[in-house]
Amino acid sequence: MERFLSPNAPLLILSCLGFSRVFGDSLAAPFNVTLRDLKANSAVVTWDIPEADFAIGFAITQQKKYGRMLRFIQEVNTTTNSCALWDLEEETDYIVHVQSIGMLGPSPQSKPLNFRTPKEAETLASESNDEVTMEEVGQSAQLRAGELIIIVVVLIMWAGVIALFCRQYDIIKDNEPNTNKDKAKNSSECSTPEHQSGGLLRSKHPRNNNNNNRTPSVNIIEV
Repeated sequence: MERFLSPNAPLLILSCLGFSRVFGDSLAAPFNVTLRDLKANSAVVTWDIPEADFAIGFAITQQKKYGRMLRFIQEVNTTTNSCALWDLEEETDYIVHVQSIGMLGPSPQSKPLNFRTPKEAETLASESNDEVTMEEVGQSAQLRAGELIIIVVVLIMWAGVIALFCRQYDIIKDNEPNTNKDKAKNSSECSTPEHQSGGLLRSKHPRNNNNNNRTPSVNIIEV
């Protein structure tokens, strides 16, 4: 039994090969789609993609939850994983989808991200609270620095007082033997008055000698 190959068989085979190539190189949907810096009129969307995917851009679909407004944001030649949303309306519900863009086209859409914008007054109040908190942190840091400076100055003063006391104590201790010697010398001189030669002091007036003080008798004989 002979089998004949259809003339369109090569084209069919090439189409299957091309389809398998496209299927194998397709990108996965982004994940971990989150929102940050949410305000009354703006927000920032962030997401992650698999490490094996090679994306050259992204596409974001933004729409109101209860309305017909639809915004499509697309950017290529970038590897960033975030996008800013602007011109939002306060107290409005939105739905956001994210897609990665590759060489062969976009990836499937991510899971929807639902969020609601706050009031303008709430945004201003939050910003003012943040500013007050930063001011309080700065003031507390300044107070702590001032307290540390005061403590250091007091410790230095105490160290100086202790060093001065120790120095005066050493000076007094060194002078104490000389003082004791002077006191001993003065006490010995007062208790036993002596000549410099070491002998006892004698009266300046010598005793009267009877023999020497006798007046010589003279007898005069007249002839």
